[in-house]
Amino acid sequence: MTDDILLCSTHEHVTTVTLNRPDQLNALSIALRQRISETFLALAEDDNTRVIILTGHGKAFSAGLDLKELGQSGLATGNSTNTDLHAALTRVGKPVIAAINGFAITGGFELALMCDILIASTAASFADTHVRMGVVPGWGLSQRLSRLIGVSRAKELSFSGNFLSAELAERWGLVNHVLLPTELLPYCQRLAADIVSADPLTLRTVHGLIDYGSQHGLEDSLRHEQMLSAAHQGDMSAAALETRRLDVLARGRQQRDSD
Repeated sequence: MTDDILLCSTHEHVTTVTLNRPDQLNALSIALRQRISETFLALAEDDNTRVIILTGHGKAFSAGLDLKELGQSGLATGNSTNTDLHAALTRVGKPVIAAINGFAITGGFELALMCDILIASTAASFADTHVRMGVVPGWGLSQRLSRLIGVSRAKELSFSGNFLSAELAERWGLVNHVLLPTELLPYCQRLAADIVSADPLTLRTVHGLIDYGSQHGLEDSLRHEQMLSAAHQGDMSAAALETRRLDVLARGRQQRDSD
C-alpha cells in the first residue's frame, strides 16, 4: 500500500500514513487526495490496523489544496475525486493521531482537524486562509476549530488568516503536546502502542461515544451512552475483570515509577 505520493507502513497494529510530496509542501493534489481516501477506506477494513498515525514528509504537514493545480483546472474540477476524503478519514472507525511535523495550512489544517488526537512539532504552525482565497471551508474547519479553541479564537484565525505557532496552539488547546521534531514520531508511536493495548471492543465503543457527543446535545449523548453501556457485550466475567484490575494497577505503578 505504498506509492510515490503516499507512504504507508504497519508495525504492531499501528499504521503510519505519510504524505510524500515534500517539494510541494505535501499540497493536496487530486491524486494525493484520492490516495488518502483509498488508503483510509482500506484501513477501515484492515484487521491488522488498530491505530493510525497521519504525518507529512519534509517541512510541511500539508500546505492545503494544490494551488498550482487549481490554477490550471479551477476549483470545481480541482475539488473532484472519486471518493470523499472527509468521509473516508472521519469514518475510519479507528483512532487517528495527527503527527503535525510542519505547516498545516487551510486544507492541511482541515486534514489535521479530522484526526482524533493532534500532536505537534516545534516546527509546526497553523493558518486558515479560506477568506483570503475566497473559498468557503468544506471539510469541517468552520465547525471543528471553534469547538476546540473557542469561538472568539477561531474567528481571529479564520477572519485574519494569520499563522498560529505550535506553542500558542498548545496553550489554546488545539494540540495536546508540542515536541522537538526528532521526538514527534517516537512519542506518537508510544501513544499509539498504549492505545493498541486497550480492550479493542471497548475502545471502539468509547471512540464512537466521544464522537457522538461532539455532534449532539448533552442529554441525547447521555442517553446514547447509557444505551451502549447496557448493550456492551465484552467479557465481564469475574475472572476477566480481576485480570484487568491487576493489569491496570501494574501499569499505574510502572507509569508512576517512570515519572
